[in-house]
Amino acid sequence: MNIIHSFISLVTPANPPLDMKWSSKAITIAAGNGDGQRVDQLNYPRGIDIDDEQTIYIADSYNDRIVEWRRNATVGIVVAGGNGEGDQDDQLNNPLDVLIDYHNDALLIADWGNRRVVRWSRRNGRSGQTIISNVRCFGLAINSKGDIYVVDDEKDEVRRWTIGNNQGLLVAGGNGRGDRLDQFNRPHYISVDDHESIYVSDWGNHRVMKWIKNAKEGIIVAGGQGRGNNLTQLYVPNGLFVDQWETVYVADYGNDRIVRWLKDSKKGEIVANEKLDRPYDLAFDEDNNLYVVDNGHDRVQKFMPV
Repeated sequence: MNIIHSFISLVTPANPPLDMKWSSKAITIAAGNGDGQRVDQLNYPRGIDIDDEQTIYIADSYNDRIVEWRRNATVGIVVAGGNGEGDQDDQLNNPLDVLIDYHNDALLIADWGNRRVVRWSRRNGRSGQTIISNVRCFGLAINSKGDIYVVDDEKDEVRRWTIGNNQGLLVAGGNGRGDRLDQFNRPHYISVDDHESIYVSDWGNHRVMKWIKNAKEGIIVAGGQGRGNNLTQLYVPNGLFVDQWETVYVADYGNDRIVRWLKDSKKGEIVANEKLDRPYDLAFDEDNNLYVVDNGHDRVQKFMPV
């Protein structure tokens, strides 16, 4: 998952021009040495985030760890978990998403297997702090005020957590599993914009939904035409990114491609599909380089603008 960062003083937001194209040839910039536990390997990577230094944080889910991969590095650094599967403060269990929390100079981790959200310091943190419990968290986002949005793929809902609120406010879904506009079917990742509208990859419904703040139902902004590989369709979408023009970039997992949907468009445009196998998440840096978690090849690919 990647969000629109609104912390202007902390990080430069990415906003690719509407007519931007990317090279069809990608560069492997993390792992790509088969699945495994070595520091030059990943095993079923999922969520990703990136900072202004082009340091990448990867949810290395089957290794129960978060890996930091610095620019031009040939190996990663384990910065959270990595102590075996478990529920202790220094362990993770199948983390699915990671997000940089600039407010606290920390990482937010969707520790899916432990049903919790963990905050882990970026300054040599040896253990994490559970900040939200009893939630099957798949994807995460954070707004400019520091509110945390949690996608619960078990309850088919999104909640916003504010400081001092122990329950979380329901902001999308929560009406049972289904395909109505007020429902989700196993939602996965999320993006939030400066108006606090949220965009959610509705995995089981093969669509991306936009929920305007305080809305009672969502709007289909990508897919929604059943499972398929036409440009009007998606196939189990995962990670997404939304820019200031409300262009939606989607990791179209089942179709092995990254697709861009312009605002109000009825069909998408393929942005990248060269040698991708089950792309799981995506991110942009301030130079508009596109980073893709190439899940099937246990690596992260970088596509440069042309």
